[in-house]
Amino acid sequence: MILEVLNYVASWPLTTSAHRPYVRSSVNLWSRAHRCANHWAAHEAHCKAAILSAIDGLRQRRTAVVLGSGLLRDVPIVELAKRFDTVVLVDLVHLASTKAWIAMKGMKNIRLIERDLSGFEQLATGEQPEPFSFLRQVPYLDFVVSANLLSQIGLGAKKRLEALPEATIPADALKTLISAHLDGLRDIAATTCLLTDIAYSVVDRAGRTLETVDLLQGIEVPDPDARWDWPVVPFGEQSADIQVVHRVIARSRS
Repeated sequence: MILEVLNYVASWPLTTSAHRPYVRSSVNLWSRAHRCANHWAAHEAHCKAAILSAIDGLRQRRTAVVLGSGLLRDVPIVELAKRFDTVVLVDLVHLASTKAWIAMKGMKNIRLIERDLSGFEQLATGEQPEPFSFLRQVPYLDFVVSANLLSQIGLGAKKRLEALPEATIPADALKTLISAHLDGLRDIAATTCLLTDIAYSVVDRAGRTLETVDLLQGIEVPDPDARWDWPVVPFGEQSADIQVVHRVIARSRS
């Protein structure tokens, strides 16, 4: 608990006021990641392998952008920093612990950007979401990875939509945001790698599936390169008899 408090207090002044409400959830994720490190290790290894596989054939390695960089546990950041001239990390919050780790590693070609990647603000004002339009301003862009971000956009937008007057939101808002993310990746003039959980199941110790939830609102990601399971909430984390297992896919495009 003390470490969580210290990370929160250190991260608060380093975060812009608009994004400070998200510091607590980021610290909570950081704490869970440490508690569940053994259960998450295979997922993190699969993610790193998918990213490295996606960049293997690149002829130029000037600028890489990581969308939803988070805690960097699922991103091979040391390898990216070595192989690219510049690596840009984009997320709502960059915790003080993450910034300190980057500094300790001496990775001077890392750039951090705070940004809402959901497209929610555009949708709320009646515009067509273009969450990645800012990437047009990134020079020498050769690689973009969406790192376990897509499902979080849907979950986060659902909470924000519930706080708005019902008449102000389109009925298909979540589908629109998810589609905008996938369409945005498709339209980027660089190699891309999509990592996302697409569904989760609640499973008991007997192996029975008690509930399954589609995280992408029925939208399918075509032709994934790999699939695996990620025990996000293993037995004992929230319940001795229940675990929550996410289905994850990886897909790269040149």
